[in-house]
Amino acid sequence: MKTAIVRHILVKEHTLAEQLKQKLLAGADFHKTAQQHSICPSAQRGGELGEVKKGQLVAVIDKLVFSAEERVLHGPIKSKFGFHLLEIKFRMEF
Repeated sequence: MKTAIVRHILVKEHTLAEQLKQKLLAGADFHKTAQQHSICPSAQRGGELGEVKKGQLVAVIDKLVFSAEERVLHGPIKSKFGFHLLEIKFRMEF
């Protein structure tokens, strides 16, 4: 079974997602940025989704989480919920 530890920020506008990405790449704190801007309930935890299993997330996000590079800021990625910025902390398979 594949699982991953993921954190993300979800916003409605692509422009805001791009602005937040640039701030994060310049060194802004992910936890605080998520708390201030994310519309996902995970914002209360600084964007931490915790451990997720393959197939548990929206398809476009799930595909990225289980194939993209770890410890890199990805996005903005569009889903039916809005635009996501996400980081895959690490993946495991057992």
